[in-house]
Amino acid sequence: MKLIAGLGNIGEKYTWTRHNAGFMVADKWAIQNNVQFKENKKLQCYMTKFHKGLHDIILIKPTTYMNLSGNAISAVMNYYKIDIEDLLVIYDDISIELDKIRFRPNGSDGGHNGIKSIIKSLGTQDFARLKIGIGPQPPIPAEEFVLQNFYKYQLDKLKPVLKTAVEGIEFYLDEGMEKTQNFYN
Repeated sequence: MKLIAGLGNIGEKYTWTRHNAGFMVADKWAIQNNVQFKENKKLQCYMTKFHKGLHDIILIKPTTYMNLSGNAISAVMNYYKIDIEDLLVIYDDISIELDKIRFRPNGSDGGHNGIKSIIKSLGTQDFARLKIGIGPQPPIPAEEFVLQNFYKYQLDKLKPVLKTAVEGIEFYLDEGMEKTQNFYN
C-alpha cells in the first residue's frame, strides 16, 4: 500500500494560496481517478483510497494545517502499517520556479514547516518528496508569500504543472525514484 500525502491548509481562505500546491495536486489526481475525499477525524485528514496499476493507494490531505502535517501522516502510517519507503509527500517549494517540479528521495526540511513536522513525527528525513515550484519569492517574508493567493496568470501556468505532477506520481509508482528524477526533474 502506498501513501501519497498532499500538503496544504484547510479552509476556503487557503484554497488558492501558494502553500496549497500539494492539496491542488492531490485534488487533481483524485478527480482523474473519480474518487472523493472523506474526512477521517481520527487520522486527522481527508482521505480517499483507490487502485492504480499494481498499487493500492491512500491519498490524503492533512486537516492539521501545514505546521502539524506530521501528526496526520504518522497517524495514517501507523494505522495502516505503511513503511517509510511507501510514502510520497507533495508540497510547495519557494526555491523552485513556478512551472517546475522536482522529485527527491529524501532531504532536509529546507525551511518548510510542513516537512519539518513530518521529519519530527517520523524521526527521519528519508522519505520521498515531490516539490511543486511556487517561486521566485519576492522580497517579502516567506511566511507571507506562501499564504498569498496565486495570481490568475500564475494559476494559468500552474494548470499544466499539476497535470505533469500527477503523471510524474504515476510514473514514480511504476518506475521508482531514480528513473522519475531523470525524466521529470
